[in-house]
Amino acid sequence: MESPADKDAATLGRHLARRLVQVGVSDVFGVPGDFNLTLLDHLIAEPGLRLVGCCNELNAGYAADGYARARGVGACAVTFTVGGLSVLNAIAGAYSENLPVICIVGGPNSNDYGTNRILHHTIGLPDFSQELRCFQPVTCHQAVVSNLDDAHEQIDRAVATALRESKPVYISVSCNLPGVPHAAFSRDPVPYFLAPRLSNQMGLEAAVAATVAFLDKAVKPVLVAGPKLRVAKAGSALVELADASGYAVAAMPSAKGLVPETLPRFLGTYWGAVSTAFCAEIVESADAYLFAGPIFNDYSSVGYSSLLSKDKAVVVQPDRVTVGNGPTFGCVMMADFLRELARRVRRNTTAHDNYRRIFVPDGQPPESEPGEPLRVNVLFKHIQRMLTADSAVMAETGDSWFNCQKLRLPEGCGFEFQMQYGSIGWSVGALLGYAQGATGKRVIACIGDGSFQVTAQDVSTMLRCEQNSIIFLINNGGYTIEVEIHDGPYNVIKNWNYTGLVDAIHNGEGKCWTAKVTCEEELTAAIGTATGDKEDCLCFIEVVAHKDDTSKELLEWGSRVSAANSRPPNPQ
Repeated sequence: MESPADKDAATLGRHLARRLVQVGVSDVFGVPGDFNLTLLDHLIAEPGLRLVGCCNELNAGYAADGYARARGVGACAVTFTVGGLSVLNAIAGAYSENLPVICIVGGPNSNDYGTNRILHHTIGLPDFSQELRCFQPVTCHQAVVSNLDDAHEQIDRAVATALRESKPVYISVSCNLPGVPHAAFSRDPVPYFLAPRLSNQMGLEAAVAATVAFLDKAVKPVLVAGPKLRVAKAGSALVELADASGYAVAAMPSAKGLVPETLPRFLGTYWGAVSTAFCAEIVESADAYLFAGPIFNDYSSVGYSSLLSKDKAVVVQPDRVTVGNGPTFGCVMMADFLRELARRVRRNTTAHDNYRRIFVPDGQPPESEPGEPLRVNVLFKHIQRMLTADSAVMAETGDSWFNCQKLRLPEGCGFEFQMQYGSIGWSVGALLGYAQGATGKRVIACIGDGSFQVTAQDVSTMLRCEQNSIIFLINNGGYTIEVEIHDGPYNVIKNWNYTGLVDAIHNGEGKCWTAKVTCEEELTAAIGTATGDKEDCLCFIEVVAHKDDTSKELLEWGSRVSAANSRPPNPQ
C-alpha cells in the first residue's frame, strides 16, 4: 500500500521540478506572485533545484538567458500576466539568440477558465488568453496546463521542444494544480531520450560533393564562423575543418567565443568595415567563402555595407547547405557536413599566406602620463591581461561591443553578448545567470553607465548568490552608442554615484568591494585588489571616461548604421 508521503510526491509540481533538474537546470530565476506561490513551494522542495529570487521579472528572464548560455538550458518562473508581460522582452531576446529558456508562469485557477469572470492581474476583460497570445510569437511552443489528466504530456512536450529547437517555450500552470496528487505522476520521470536529428545521407553526400567542387576550384578560399554554430553544436566540427583545410578563419562578431582564437590561421572578427585589421580585406577579396551558421542583418553587415557576393558563398545553416546561388540541400546537419567536408576538401593555405604578407601588427596605445585621465583603450589593454581559461567576458550593448570584440581570448575563455536583439541592460541579468551557471569561471563584465541604469538592482541578487564577478562600469555620461548613430538631448543621462549605489545595495550583507578610478595608476591598483585580496568578492570598479572617448569602430559603425536608418522612403 502506498504511504501518504508517496501520494504527496505524485504531484505535477514535483514532476516539473524533477524534469528541470534532469535536463540540467539547477537554478530557476523567479519573482513570486499569488498565482505561482504553490508552484514555487514545489520547486524549492526539490533537492537539486535552487530558486533564485530576482528584483524584477525582466532581470529574471535575462538571468535565465545568461544561465542558458552557460549550461545549455535555463528557466524562469513568474506570475500570470503582470509577471509574464514583464518577462516577455527577455524571452524575445532569448528567442533571437536561439537559447532554450523554459518560461514557467503560475496561471489562474483551473475553475476560472471558460467562465465570464474578471480576474485581477488582467486588463479587466473575461479573457485569460492575452498573455498566451503575447508569448506565441517569441516562443517555439506554448503549453497551458489547466487539467491534470494531460499535464504530464504537456510539460514533457514543452521541455523537450525547447531543447530540440533551441528556443524558449512558455508553460502556464493553473495555481490550484501543482500540489494535487495524480496517478500520472506516481513514478519518478523516466529520463528524456531526445533522438538526435540525423542527416539525410544522400543529401549529405550530394551537399559535400557540390561544396568540394565549389571550394576546390577557388584560389584563396576562407572560412567564417557564425552565431548559429552554438545551436548546431558544431564548434568542434568547424575546428576540424579549419585544421584540415588550411583556410584562414574569421568569426562574425556574434560568434566570438564560439571558435578558439588560438587556431593557427585565425584572422579575428569579420564585421565589414569595422573588422579586425586586415581581416575584411582577406575575406572580401576571397573568391570563395564558407559561412557556418551566419546571421546577416543590418548590424552585422554594418548598415548593409559589407562587400560579400552570394555567388561566392557556401552558406551552412544548422540543417541546410546552399552552394553559391544554388543548389540548396535540406536535412543536412551542420556538424555532420563540416566533419565530412574536412575529410574531402583540398588543403589550401593561400588566403592565410596572403594575410601574413600584408599583416602589420597593431600599434599599442600611447603610454599614459602620470595622472592623465583614463582612456578606454588603456582600460582594455589591462582587461586583456586579466583573461585566462578560467574567465569569461560579458559585453553589454554599446561601445563595449566593439572594445570587447578586440580582446584576444585565451583557449577556454568564455565570451557572451546579445548582438541580434541588442537590449540595453541585458548584461546585468545575464551576468547574474551566467555566473550562477558557469561555476569555476570568474566573469568580467563591461557595462556602460546608461545600460547599468536600466537593470542595476539585480546586483543585489549577485550578492545574495555570493558571486565574485568583476564589473567594470564605464561611466562616459550617457548612451554613447546612440550618440554615434543619432545624437540628441535624450542621450544624456543623470550621473549617479555608482559605487555609492552598489555600497548601499550591499548594505554590509555579503562580500562586495567597490572602487572608482580616473587614471591608469588607480586602475592598476584596483585590478590588483580585485584579483588579489578581494578575489572572493563581487568587485565593482567604476571607470570614469570622457564622453567622446569611443572606439574608432563605433564611430565608423555608427555613421553607417545611421545612414542605413535614414535612407529616404522609396518613391511610391
